[in-house]
Amino acid sequence: MKLIIATIKPFKLEEVREALTDAGLQGMMVTEIKGFGSQSGHTEIYRGAEYAVNFVPKIKLEIVVPATMADQIVETITKTARTGKIGDGKIFVLDVEQALRVRTGEMNEEAL
Repeated sequence: MKLIIATIKPFKLEEVREALTDAGLQGMMVTEIKGFGSQSGHTEIYRGAEYAVNFVPKIKLEIVVPATMADQIVETITKTARTGKIGDGKIFVLDVEQALRVRTGEMNEEAL
């Protein structure tokens, strides 16, 4: 099993969710986060005063899938979330040793 952690732009969430559902994904966890990378934040003007925005709003997706699906899911996120502009996000893929569904006690891929 693989854990896919992806950060994407907030306005891309619904489009990515639809594409992943169409690809056969049955569930994911979504968190609103703030961070910075190459963008390094930006400046904005509020009520005539300029201030620095050091952290940019992002969405973090956490998805656990069978290892055989991981490449397809990564490709789907990449194609759907890409705008071609700085700040499109990152994707990390990690190994998952064990999964357990609390309600039924199902283990590993059956728990997904």
